[in-house]
Parts: sequence; C-alpha cells; structure tokens
Amino acid sequence: MEYYHSVRLDPEKCRGCTNCLKRCPTDAIRIRNNRAAIINQNCIDCGECVRVCPHHAKTAVTDPLSIIENFEYRIALPAPSLYSQFPQVHSAEPIIASLYKMGFDEVFEVARAAEVVSYAISRTLINEDRPRPVISSACPAVLRLIQQKYPSLLENVIDIMSPMEAAARIAKEEFSKKRNVPVEKIGAFFISPCAAKLTAVKNPIGTETSAVDGVLAIRDLFTQIQSLVKGEFTPLEIERASTVGIRWAMPSGEADAVGMRHTLCVDGIENVKHALEQIENNRFDRLDFVELLACTNGCLGGPLTVENGYVAKSRMNAILRHTPDRQIQKSEIFENAHVKFRMTTEIEESDALQLTGTMKERLEKAARIEEIEATLPGLDCGSCGSPSCRALALDIVNGHATEMNCIFKLNERISTLAGEMVSLGASTRFSVGGNRDETDLEDPFAQEGKE
Repeated sequence: MEYYHSVRLDPEKCRGCTNCLKRCPTDAIRIRNNRAAIINQNCIDCGECVRVCPHHAKTAVTDPLSIIENFEYRIALPAPSLYSQFPQVHSAEPIIASLYKMGFDEVFEVARAAEVVSYAISRTLINEDRPRPVISSACPAVLRLIQQKYPSLLENVIDIMSPMEAAARIAKEEFSKKRNVPVEKIGAFFISPCAAKLTAVKNPIGTETSAVDGVLAIRDLFTQIQSLVKGEFTPLEIERASTVGIRWAMPSGEADAVGMRHTLCVDGIENVKHALEQIENNRFDRLDFVELLACTNGCLGGPLTVENGYVAKSRMNAILRHTPDRQIQKSEIFENAHVKFRMTTEIEESDALQLTGTMKERLEKAARIEEIEATLPGLDCGSCGSPSCRALALDIVNGHATEMNCIFKLNERISTLAGEMVSLGASTRFSVGGNRDETDLEDPFAQEGKE
C-alpha cells in the first residue's frame, strides 16, 4: 500500500526561498530548478514547512466535514487543544454543544481517553521493567522521527496507543452499546491540531488499522464553531473529562498525568532532536518518562490550529480554572487498560532514503560521502538546494546532484577556468607567428595614419 502524506507542496506557489529547507528536521526537502521538492520517504508530516512557508506553498490536507455523511452515526472526537481556540470562551461545554449542532450524534472528548492512557502508561511503568527513560508514543511526528533518525531508541517507546486511537475505540464501543447499533455503522472523527494525525490514521503506527474514520482540521471548523458557541445550548448530560485529561494539550500534561517522580517534557522539534541525542548518549537514563512534542507549546501550537500557541496556552489555563477539578471516575474502561490499549504491531525502523545496494556498495558510498563532504565548505548555507553539506554529499553519491551545485565550488571552478583562459590567451598571442619581427606587432591603424 502506498504511504500517505498529509503535507503537500504546490509548485506554482513555491519561490525557492529555502525557509522550509532550513527548518525540515529530517532533511526531506530539496530546492531544484528554483522550486522545492519533498522527498516523501523522509517526510514525517510534522508540518514545520507549513508553518514557515511565507508563500503558502506547503499545505496540510485533511478530510472535509462532508466525510461524516459516509456513516449513519457520527461521533466527534475533539482534541483538548480545540478548547483554547475561541476568545471569551471559558469552558469546553459550549464548544462541545456546538459539535452536536453541526450534525454529530455523540461527542467523546479525547481528553477522557487521555486519562485512560495515562493510567495504562502508569501501570506499565510500575509493573514492567522497561529501558529508561520510557518515551511517550502520543506524538506521531516524534514517532516517525525516532523511526527514521534514532531507531536505537524504538525499544524505549511505550507501546500504548495514543489518546486519539483509544478515544475512537472507546467511543464506538460505548455508543454501540447505548444505541444498540452495529459498530460498522458508526464513524469516529478526530478534530485535529496536527497534520501528522491524519498520516497516523492512514498509516497507523503500532496497529494494523485505525479506528478513526476521518481527521478534521481545527482551522477548517473554526468559523462554524465560532458562530455556534455564542448561541444558547442545553446543559450537557454526558460524561466529561477532568483537568487531568485536558492538560494533555499542554506541555507536561502527559508527564504529570502519568504520575512518575522523574519525568521530563520537551517541546519544539529541534529541542526534541537534541533530547533524543541526549537519550542515545545515556544522559537521561535516570529519568522514568520523557514526553516529547514536535510543536512548540505542544498541541496548542499545532500547524492546523488558528490561535497563536502562547495565547492558546494562556486561554487553556483560564479554561482549566473554570473546569471542576473532579476526581477521575475509574469506570470499567480503566480495567486492564494497559492490556486493552496495548499496540498490536511492532514499531519498526523507517526505510527513509539512505544508501542502497549491497553491503559492499553501501560502505563504498559511505566512504565517498565522507570524501566529498571534506571538500565542501561546511557552511550548510543551503544555496546548493540541499539542507547541509553532508546532505549534498549524499545527493551527489545518489546521483541527484553534482559538486557544481555548491556555489563555492562553482566559483572556484569559474575562477580556475578564467585563469586558464587568460593564460591561454596570453600564450596564443605571443606564440602564433613566432618569426614576426617587432614592426609586425605595431598597431595597423598607426600604419594607416602614416600613409
């Protein structure tokens, strides 16, 4: 099956400015013929290029709202970050009520599933001997990054499903029992701040198939919800999430919910890369649990949100203050949650674009890369169209570029050729017709003047 990517490029809008080239965490972008190109094998759909492109040439494709019409019964799965997007809304309740008005038969807060997942992770950490630190599996962009750049850390990743996946399964099961309808007629739709979530639904990590039937972008639903939250609504009679689950939208929300003593939260993709390097070097082996979030400010800063991440964080704190700090009701869904929501397939190393061929050929190519990189200036300026000098060396070895793509190497070559041409011109001037005497070299126009 072809791998699905939610992040797309519109070549007509691209101006080859290199902003995306410099910010991509996996070197998945090249500039060729003054246009960006995405190497699909390397892309983790983090949305960083979507965020930084000034020409809006990068977009994240999600499902339209009309997708809910494919099912007789529709369940909305709002990410807790949705609650932070609306000014002068101090409670999640009017937002949830708006989703019912939009045509959903049920709303199941993903924050409720986050409580269950937190409990499952805590039980796993307490009862099982795992390599430390254990790494969260909630952020799909981080999981793809580990698969591709840090495969030695895959054994550290907790094999518990994400709250999105757990929410879809719990919601369908509860709705089926309550309405006495077959699960096949129920569609669950995640309202997402994040491009990587759609990729995780189309290409699941840790499960064969996803229980989520569609992913709707917060930014696509914002205007419609905004118009509905101001209206009257009947008080909701549904089980609501506690502050524990809602805090998952913010940095440290998961780490705090897990309840271990030694935890760490890192947000922002570059900070995450640095943290993973530290874990590889055994610098964090005294930690129990590490929460890693690709977006700055966590899901509040996702590329499919509307509000500024810092404003959203402030607004979320206000919502939490207005949310009753109720005790989590440990219903039957908590029983054996660490077994029920365990991943069913192994997370494997990614086959991102690297060196191909036999072992001997790969070793030869690796040596060639080192040789080429040593001749390059080491500035990682990106003017060659590759994100770094090492990436250019890889592109040269793979036949996708030449040393002349490097502007400095090109200038050196031009200077050398210019010098050779000057030398050749001088040599030709004095060597051709070597028997001519001095008068032969006089200006012919001077002779005309004498006549």
